[in-house]
This record gives sequence, C-alpha cells and structure tokens, in this order.
Amino acid sequence: MKNWITKFLQYFLFPALGITIIWWLFRDQKLSQIIDVLENDINYFWIIFSVVLGILSHLSRAARWQQLIRATGENAGFNNSFWAVMTGYFINLLVPRMGEVSKCGVLSKYEKISFTKVVGTVVVERLFDLLMLLALFIVVLALQFEVLSKFLVKHADTEKIHNILASPLTYILIFSVLIIFYIIRRNRHSIKILRDFASLWEKFKEGFFSIRKIENVPLFWLYTIFMWLMYFGMIYVSFFSFKQTSHLGVGAGLTILLTGSLGMLIPVQGGLGTWHAMVIATLALYGIDHDKAAIFALLVHGAQTLMIIAFGLLAFIVLPLTNRNSGKNES
Repeated sequence: MKNWITKFLQYFLFPALGITIIWWLFRDQKLSQIIDVLENDINYFWIIFSVVLGILSHLSRAARWQQLIRATGENAGFNNSFWAVMTGYFINLLVPRMGEVSKCGVLSKYEKISFTKVVGTVVVERLFDLLMLLALFIVVLALQFEVLSKFLVKHADTEKIHNILASPLTYILIFSVLIIFYIIRRNRHSIKILRDFASLWEKFKEGFFSIRKIENVPLFWLYTIFMWLMYFGMIYVSFFSFKQTSHLGVGAGLTILLTGSLGMLIPVQGGLGTWHAMVIATLALYGIDHDKAAIFALLVHGAQTLMIIAFGLLAFIVLPLTNRNSGKNES
C-alpha cells in the first residue's frame, strides 16, 4: 500500500501539480504571443551563455564530489563523477528526489564503491548547499532588504505559521518522536532490523564524515563558491537576453537565485511550475509585467532543462562506453 502511494505521488500527483501551476501562470497568455516574443524579442546569445555557465556549475559539482569520495579512502574518476551528476539531474526531471539516489547508484556501479558510502557523501554535499543557501539569504537580506521583506509579506502565510507553532499537537508530535527515538536507541542491539541498520550506518557514516578527511579544504570551498557563482551567473546573464529585464542588476539576480532555489526545494520534477512561480513573483517586485516575467521564466528554465535532458541522455551512452575496458576508472 505504501509503495503504491509513493508511486502515485511521484508519477501522478507531483507532475500534475507542476503542470497545473504552469497552466495557471500562463492561462491568460496566447500561445501565438509567446511564440512571437521568443522569435523576435530574445537575444539567444545570452541564453546560450547561461547554459554554458550551467554546465560549468555541474562540472564543479562533480569535482567537489570527487574530493568527498577521495576522503573516504575510495577513488572516483572525474568522467564517471560528472556523468553520474548529469544522470541524477535527468532522473529528477522524471521522478522528484530520485536523482540523488540514481547518481549514487551510477557511481557505485562504475567505480565499485559502496552505495551507502556514496550516499553519505551526497548528504554532505546537500548540507553544504544548504549552508550556501543560508549565506545567500543573509546576503540578499542585507542588499535587498526592502524587496525581500515585500516578497515575504506578500507570499508568506504568517497566520498559518503562528497557528502551527501555537498548536499543542506540534509539541506532542515532537515529544512522541523523541520518546520513539529513545526506545529504539535503548533496544538497538536486540532488534535484528536495527542491527542491520547499524551496519549500514557505519558505511554511511564513513561517507558522511568524509568532510573531516578532505585533503584540500580551500579547493573544496572554491568548488562550492564557484558552483553557486555559476548559478547566479545563469540568472544574471539571462537578463540581457530580454529587453524588459536587461536593466536589472546584481541584486535582482541574487534575489531570484534565492527565491528560485526555494522553489526547487518543492518535490516537483525539475522545479516545474514552482520555480517559474517564484521567479515571476520576484520579478513583479522589480516592476516586470507578469506576462514578460512568465516568458523570461519559461525561457531560462526551458534552456537549462533541455541541456539537462541532452547531457542526461548522453550519459547513458558515454558511461558504458568509457567503462567498457576497465573494472574501475582511475582519477
């Protein structure tokens, strides 16, 4: 039953949600008008440039992941790391949140590394991405306080948040979770499934704590910062592709990177609809007309999605070919 519910959410509900949001955002626009703008009002040089920056960000992510895997005592080739990353992004377009599992499976298969250990390194990756997102929030708060406060006031349901925090059920749930955790911890040696979990945890922990053994910490941070700079660049250079957004500056680019990233956290395939909605709402705060903002969001997201599809499909060809004559690639 649980498996059926999961599949229903992944393959029907989440895609339907994304498509519904897209329909709602573009419901008042005629297809002919959108096509006319895309044919006559767009400078595609900047869109191509944005895609190139996107590829550079993925290359940096692969190099950073390589460092984490090395820190576990294993070795992963850059070729396999990069194509595994692209496989993950591609799978995320099909099944939300399955991309991370898929890229771990791909790298584990071709590099003969423990799957659980690889998953541990990906969790570390995501923690650092969360840290960068928090840093981005602080920067945007400092540089674009007025714009960000308007966005939060307009879109945050503060009353609902207050009701959740004030509800006794919230604290009963937290207390119950703590009690269950305590009981499991006390009986972990006498329950077989917990013993098996403990064995898996040891391998996972080795990957998770790989950050402690990174050989070149400054390089790790350089890859992380460069990757996020490329994310920003993807947005910023796209402004110049469209007359209506060409006047927007660095502050607007950082704000859209923040709100767009928050939209990507919602488990919808590739941020379909949710990313668009966040970007359109943010552009409105900078005085961009809804129709123009919608086309900008459609164009930027569409270009990056096409790139991921192309590289994701290419990964399924490249990986078997490049690993045909070796049991395990060397770095």
